[in-house]
Amino acid sequence: MNFLLVGINHRTAPVEVRERMSIAESHLGRAVSDLVHRPGITEGMILSTCNRVEVIVSAEEQADAQPALRDFLAEYHRFDLSTYERFFYWRRQHEVVQHMFRVASSLDSMLVGEPQILGQMKRAHAIARESGAMHGLLDDSVMHAFAVAKRVRSETAIGNSAVSVSYAAVELAKKIFGNLAGKTIFVIGAGKMSELAAKHLLRSGASHIYVTNRTHERAAELALAFKGTAVPYLELTDHLPKADIVISSTGAPHFVLNKGQVEKILSARRNRPMFFVDIAVPRDIDPAVNELDNAFLYDIDDLGQVVDENRKQREREAVWAEEIVQQEVQRMLKRLASREVAPTIIAIEDRLNRIRESEIERHRGKLTALTPEQREAVEAVTRGIVNKILHGPITEIKNGAGEPEHGHLVKVIRRMFGVAE
Repeated sequence: MNFLLVGINHRTAPVEVRERMSIAESHLGRAVSDLVHRPGITEGMILSTCNRVEVIVSAEEQADAQPALRDFLAEYHRFDLSTYERFFYWRRQHEVVQHMFRVASSLDSMLVGEPQILGQMKRAHAIARESGAMHGLLDDSVMHAFAVAKRVRSETAIGNSAVSVSYAAVELAKKIFGNLAGKTIFVIGAGKMSELAAKHLLRSGASHIYVTNRTHERAAELALAFKGTAVPYLELTDHLPKADIVISSTGAPHFVLNKGQVEKILSARRNRPMFFVDIAVPRDIDPAVNELDNAFLYDIDDLGQVVDENRKQREREAVWAEEIVQQEVQRMLKRLASREVAPTIIAIEDRLNRIRESEIERHRGKLTALTPEQREAVEAVTRGIVNKILHGPITEIKNGAGEPEHGHLVKVIRRMFGVAE
């Protein structure tokens, strides 16, 4: 195993540097093909997202892949890397395996537990495979990273709780209604936060959306995107009784909805519950609405508290996820080392058997008087001697797989038995 990784991410580099170093998905195939055709490089993969750019390679055993990676980046981006060196991080050997497992499990993400990175990594791997750049130890390691991510998801709750305001709104709505299937959403103010919250609610089963905005064209635009209905701003209260969930985020300097208005709306709904999400600052909805039966109002601070608690929960789950990653790293290193020592074991067995056969051949003239059964017995005895001699070294090689000194041990045993590297 000779793995090397160079990368930048949201922790080491500002967005303008990440943009400069990014590689568009449409160019990944050509880029990774160029990468693996460089001297000493046998496999490669490039992961390029908004928060990270990482180039990962497997190199020939004695090759120093670092110059090849530097040349690749400099030539691909056509600039001198010296300006950006301070933003890079390098990982080698087992550190690469550990890093890939943590990235796939979303332990290295800006938002711990987010699911997008696994899909992005799977796409990068698929492109590398299609380009003929993945076919050996690195390929096995990346595939195992996907299995580790699945184990982390199934054995921890790292991705179960909402850690964005829009997701928190969905989580609270589900607690109130139990099921969002068939529920109607009303969006007041067509800003980005409202749009995200509405999108998550629709994905969770809500059936229809109404949108109103002081600029009607913007309301119509958002309604069209969600296959919903645009409502003139002055007709807001006429249509609100249709809504089970109201999301408000305007720039109004005063309340858009007061307690009296909501009381009338609830009466028109025959007191069926309504869920209000006020993500405006200053607030759009009178806090006194919470005093009404069947009205559930949450403002940006309420949602923020949910997000903070959920983030803490993810951090607690991440501790166990890190344990899982460490277990799987050790398992993978043993597996990789076992694959690497197989040629050594075969070479030693082959050498001793050639010696055995050579000695039998050298003394064949003295064995002519032996019966076929006796000659077979000589063969069996000499094979048994070889196997007993091999048992100790081979056991040590297998048991030491993955240990820090394993490479040195293998070299010593190869020299002892006269087997070339």
